[in-house]
Amino acid sequence: MPLTIEEVQHIAELAKLELTEAEQARFRDQLSAVLDYAASLRALDTSAISPTATVLPLRTVLRDDTVQPSLSREVLLANAPEAEAGCFRVPAVLE
Repeated sequence: MPLTIEEVQHIAELAKLELTEAEQARFRDQLSAVLDYAASLRALDTSAISPTATVLPLRTVLRDDTVQPSLSREVLLANAPEAEAGCFRVPAVLE
């Protein structure tokens, strides 16, 4: 499916690109090749292939959620500018 120079200019305008005449000719050939390849893929019979979201095995990269020792409340609040009732006190954002 060969593209015309006008179509390449239109695509370049949509992408806000300024192309020289040499670039337009080169991109016309490259984009036409991509469209030809997509057309050849469209011609393949994929009716026997089930749709899939990924070809990679599903796995989680998150660690197990286990309880671990942490700092005490007193240690955490020791460097706080202000604390009240065991919590950080921050300036009000809304009135």
